[in-house]
Amino acid sequence: MVPERRLREELIKFGRLCYERHLLVAMDGNLSALLPDGTILCTKAGCHKGFLVDDDLVVIDRKGRKLRGAGNPTSEMLMHLACYEERPDCRAVIHAHPPISIAFTIANVSMARCVLPEVVLTLGTVPTVPYATTGTTSLADKIRPYVRDHDAILMDTHGAVALGTSVLEAFCRLETVEHTALITKTARDLGGAKELDPKEAAHLRSMGLKRYGGPPAAVARADQPGADLPPACVGCSGCANPAPQGVAPRAELKMARVVSQPLVASPVVEAAITHAVLRSLQS
Repeated sequence: MVPERRLREELIKFGRLCYERHLLVAMDGNLSALLPDGTILCTKAGCHKGFLVDDDLVVIDRKGRKLRGAGNPTSEMLMHLACYEERPDCRAVIHAHPPISIAFTIANVSMARCVLPEVVLTLGTVPTVPYATTGTTSLADKIRPYVRDHDAILMDTHGAVALGTSVLEAFCRLETVEHTALITKTARDLGGAKELDPKEAAHLRSMGLKRYGGPPAAVARADQPGADLPPACVGCSGCANPAPQGVAPRAELKMARVVSQPLVASPVVEAAITHAVLRSLQS
């Protein structure tokens, strides 16, 4: 169990890192950590995460009621509570607005694909939760089935949520999501993002769950075919999976074939040439 003083220092440090790494701006995002007594230390509403101080942190109970601190708890408190309720192994939650990852949701491009080996190994895939209004019970309820099976999720047009057994682990997972989005977008800009072979993806994920752990529900499926990977990762849809719903879209190219053959003029052109030649001889 990490003492409260140290957790306060970590939330301040990683809040600043989120800002410096461009994972959030202004008053965006919120962080929380589970205290030894089971209560939750979280950022208060309306504070800049890049300039956090100790007074920006409040303590709430598992129902969201403030116990200590100045100001009100984060407006996304219900989302944090849902994560702790669904994942007893979770001890820290970070919600941020990583720009490239959010752009993927706005463009309706799924990141629940197997592209980078190290991401499949340590994180699996990153699903997108359907849209719901920020700060509502509806959003908190929608993320519940996703956080049961994943350590990081995206929320449509909104942001990302990362869970961890420590604040550092949650931050690393959040950072990995945005780094994956950047690499995938760059590959798409260069012409397409090829995905891992389905057998290799399943092998990596099974190995990762056994070596590094993960959501208990996912670890329980480590020896099953495909482990906890979605059908998009373990089913082949052609070379590099160039399906419209994938990260490697079809290249809509129009091709022209050039061949070599004798030039043959049409009768109209031949008549025009003959007429021009005769006029030239007569002049």
